[in-house]
Amino acid sequence: MAAKCHPGNVLERFRHLLMRNSFNRRKNLRVTGIIPARWHSNRLEGKVLAEINGKPMVQHVYERCCQARLLSETLIATDDVRVEAAARGFGAPVVLTSSDHQSGTDRVAEAARSLDCDVVVNIQGDEPMLNPVMINEVVAPLEKFPEVEFSTLKQRIVNEDELNNPAVVKVVVDVDHYALYFSRSLIPYPTPGNSIETFEHIGIYAYRSTCLAKLAQLRPTPLEKSEGLEQLRALENGIRLYVVESGCRVKGISVDTPDDLEEVRQLMKGD
Repeated sequence: MAAKCHPGNVLERFRHLLMRNSFNRRKNLRVTGIIPARWHSNRLEGKVLAEINGKPMVQHVYERCCQARLLSETLIATDDVRVEAAARGFGAPVVLTSSDHQSGTDRVAEAARSLDCDVVVNIQGDEPMLNPVMINEVVAPLEKFPEVEFSTLKQRIVNEDELNNPAVVKVVVDVDHYALYFSRSLIPYPTPGNSIETFEHIGIYAYRSTCLAKLAQLRPTPLEKSEGLEQLRALENGIRLYVVESGCRVKGISVDTPDDLEEVRQLMKGD
């Protein structure tokens, strides 16, 4: 909180006003959620329109985004007219993008070019059990800290079976909460006699619009290709990624296979 200014000190009053206005600008960021929803999938074609509780999967994601307090708006970015038609059918704004994109980030970046917003949140279209609180958590650092350009989430791994599961991406951070590395392998490695908490990366991202535009111009990098993790492209190019520990423990299942879809259907019965 700024110190009180003496009424006669014009310079101090000006500085106080400047700080207050700067704080208000950061608090009034226009934040747009974008759900990349491509049709093609190697293991489950057209999964974003798979039916769950009488609704297409992407509709569940969209409706949960609409519950997030810090989102000003939410839209769907797709390369397929079937997804476009379905989105319009349940009232979601939709942008038709190129079918040539290699990643969800590239699709989000194309959709964001025509938008007037300060922050973009990349929300996976195949996670219908998304907790809206997680969206607020990933946006919060960009509201609070003007130096943060890019953020994501992590959660503690409590199931030992997940430690060596390559489908569970691990993350390690520095003392300022910026990511040092992401890997499908176990990191950090527990040497004998030492124990340390291990964290899973949760794949939701918030970017300042300028940072997203920069990321979209970068080519795939060696570590990114080796691990199959596009967030490493940012680290390899010196872009810092702030990591927030989520307070949510809801099981967020990414639907990649028919078995995943059936599991989600069972978990979401009556949701």
